[in-house]
Order: sequence, then C-alpha cells, then structure tokens
Amino acid sequence: MSDRVAAIVPAAGRGERLGGSIPKALRPLAGRSLVQHAVETLILAALVDEVVVAAPAAELDAFTKLLGPGVRVIAGGAERIDSVRAAIAVLDETVGVVLVHDAARPLTPPGLVDAVASAVLAGAPAVIPVLAVNDTIKEVDATGRVVRTVPRDVLRAVQTPQGFRRDILDEAYRLGETLPDGVMITDDAGLVEALGVPVTTVPGSQEAFKVTRPADLVFAEALLARRD
Repeated sequence: MSDRVAAIVPAAGRGERLGGSIPKALRPLAGRSLVQHAVETLILAALVDEVVVAAPAAELDAFTKLLGPGVRVIAGGAERIDSVRAAIAVLDETVGVVLVHDAARPLTPPGLVDAVASAVLAGAPAVIPVLAVNDTIKEVDATGRVVRTVPRDVLRAVQTPQGFRRDILDEAYRLGETLPDGVMITDDAGLVEALGVPVTTVPGSQEAFKVTRPADLVFAEALLARRD
C-alpha cells in the first residue's frame, strides 16, 4: 500500500437544518467559511498530501477562489455518497490512504487527522474517531413510546475524518451501487462494514463536533475566540 494520503471533503449539500440561502459549506464562521476552516485542518495535518473538495456544481468558481490553488475542487452530486464517489474517481493512482472529512466539522484538530491517517498507515483497513456517549439513550417505536434503554457503555458517537485503505474504499463504493432500497448507510464506515471489513476506532475530539444547527455556529464562534 502506498503511504500517500488524500483527504476528500464532500461539500455539495445545502444543509437545510442550518438554514440560509447559500450552501452549508459556505456559511461564515469568524470571517471565513466552514469549508475553509475544514480544509485548513487537513492542510495543517502532517500526513495529508492532497485535498479534494466536492462542491455544488453551480459554486465551483466560488469554492476555487476561497480555497486557493493547492486544493482541487470538483463538482459533487445530489447526495453525499455521490460526492465522495466523484472525488475518489479523480484521486491520483499513487494514493494509498483516503480520508473523508465533513466540511461541517470546521474545528477538528489537525492532530486528530494525523491520528486517523497513522492508524491506517500502520495496517488498519478502516479507522474512525469516536467519543463516548454521555446522554442516556432510549430506543422508541413509531408512536414515540420507549421500547428500551440502550446501554451507553457500548455506544460511541462517530466523527470525521474517517480513514480507509484506498482499495477498501473503492470496493465499498462499488458495493454502494448495488445496495437494496431501504438499507440505511449514514457514513463511509457503514459501507465498509457492509463489506465485512473490520473498522477500528481512535479517540475523537470534543472540538470535532458537527455544525448542524444555528446554535452550533454560536458554539463554534466561542471556541474560536477562546483559541485566539
């Protein structure tokens, strides 16, 4: 396996829950867009050699100007899975490790990126950063009635970047084209799990939270101010 590492950022989504009339990745945070913060994290990571951003087709020029010449910007798809697949297709053949990172996780520390990449380079086929779940979790039925309390000691909240051997991710996305309707795949590791490939975890970071709602932007602003 080549030790060359590429990072993919699927950033073509609209982000309805966050609101606004512009793509979610372009929402401002402390004077810069979410995607700029996320890409900077990847560039600052010691092990990342290449960054590819899948942007809305109508916003390619805007993304290119924001991210600069060192980042490759391509047209993403209607769904996240389409954007990741399009980005994988343009990676250089020498890439042996692929990281997939959410544009909506702008404050992820570069050290976490390197931790994921290092674990794959050390031999793990798939690696995800995780955090323990602190809240009590209830399983409910369609009417909202509680079915059971899920033991939280076996639960983990999953973050990005998620890292994979290139050949494993390629195979997982080929499988993704044949999955039957109704199969829920919410992240790239889910596709890899469907192959039967083991997924390893590394400790995540509280700062790698996902900006989903307006309150998350306020929290991110406060964290950035504390960093400064």
